[in-house]
Amino acid sequence: MKTWHKVTIGVGGAALLGGVVWFGVNQANKGVVTVQTAKVATQESLVSQVTASGEVKPTTYTNVTAQGFGRITEILVKEGDHIKKGDRLLLQENIQANADVQAQAAATNSAESGVQAAEASYKAAQSDLLSQQANLEKAKLDWERGQGLYKGGLIPKQDFDQRKTSYDAAFAAVDSSKARVQSLKAQLEQTRAQVNQSRAVLVRTQDILHKTAYTSPINGIVSYLPVRLGEYVVPGIQNSNGSFLMTLSDMSVVTAEVKVDETDIVNVKTGQDADVTIDAVPGKVFKGKVTEIGSQAVLRSSGLATTQSTTSTQEAKDFKVVVTLDSPPENLRPGLSTTAKIKTAEKKNVLAIPIQALAVRTRKDLEEASKNAKKNSSSNVTLAAPPPAAPGDPKKDEVQGVFVVNGKKAIFRPVETGISGVTDIEITKGLRPGDEIVTGSYKALRTLKPEADVKVDNTTPKKPEDQQS
Repeated sequence: MKTWHKVTIGVGGAALLGGVVWFGVNQANKGVVTVQTAKVATQESLVSQVTASGEVKPTTYTNVTAQGFGRITEILVKEGDHIKKGDRLLLQENIQANADVQAQAAATNSAESGVQAAEASYKAAQSDLLSQQANLEKAKLDWERGQGLYKGGLIPKQDFDQRKTSYDAAFAAVDSSKARVQSLKAQLEQTRAQVNQSRAVLVRTQDILHKTAYTSPINGIVSYLPVRLGEYVVPGIQNSNGSFLMTLSDMSVVTAEVKVDETDIVNVKTGQDADVTIDAVPGKVFKGKVTEIGSQAVLRSSGLATTQSTTSTQEAKDFKVVVTLDSPPENLRPGLSTTAKIKTAEKKNVLAIPIQALAVRTRKDLEEASKNAKKNSSSNVTLAAPPPAAPGDPKKDEVQGVFVVNGKKAIFRPVETGISGVTDIEITKGLRPGDEIVTGSYKALRTLKPEADVKVDNTTPKKPEDQQS
């Protein structure tokens, strides 16, 4: 036999043997799922957080709007200026308002002079009344004396009648003086009322004049200034807002106002700690506490409260949560984007697993897997107990659990969970430290069946060539 015949036969035999081996290995691994696993361990601390985004807002701020008609004649501040309560901010033309104040001040002075004249007349009338009352008293005594003398025949009737006439005249003069006193008193009260009215109008005109010079009601900074010198402004009328002039913000107490999803708001409580990051201040984390939780849901798309919406909707909703920063930096500005991580719960020394290890299977699948495993009498695997029966459709009843690797099989074990962190979740029942559970891949966990054969491969997966640096 020639040499090349021998070589050909040897190569063919080797190829046949390789095919047989490959077929046997392929058949042996048929139905075996490759998975990644991890050991269940106790963590020193597990923190549950709620993450929400929003913006920086001061606790105290005010929007300054126009208080009267007129043109802006002077702007005394600019954006970013630090101001104190009472500092002048802006001036508005005041020619007419100033003239009104001067005219009303003159009218008030005239009315006050009228009061003084009325008081003098009233006092003179009172003095005249006293004089007339004295004359009446003298005339009365003369008449009474004349009555005695006339009865005794000591004076003639003419003298007696004269004394009676003098008494009647004095009595009438007193009545006239009293009426004049009452009239002058009423005039005095009227002039005093006119003075009060004039003073009230003067206060009003002075207030209008004062409102042409705008002053700061708070300490803070000028955070927004949209107006320009020479612009005309108008005050608000009924439901129409007045011209907007500027925004003043007190940055001594700064908050992060964030929107928390409706599924997380039940876990947020006042006083909880929060870590706040600000996009404009990268690399720094600011500490804060939850100081306010909104009680009204807000529509995510429009920002309106649900009570303001006229139609019902299944749209996602948020709740406003205010986090007050402990030590805000001085360079913060209202409106900066921010993210708050609110610590809603924390536990020490807890049994935890990666969140992606959790799986959900129907009760029907678990019962079928348990029956099939019992039929395989040659299996040396310790099987998990089937889940307890529950009312309802077994195809729809879902059980939460993890796949525990026992030998070469993945056993589905129901578990009960507690708080969840960023990547891990607490297990309160169903696992013990040291149990080996399936943690990946996502595709394997999604399709893995209870009692399935598995092969553990915890090597780091290689990146595709186009993703390698």
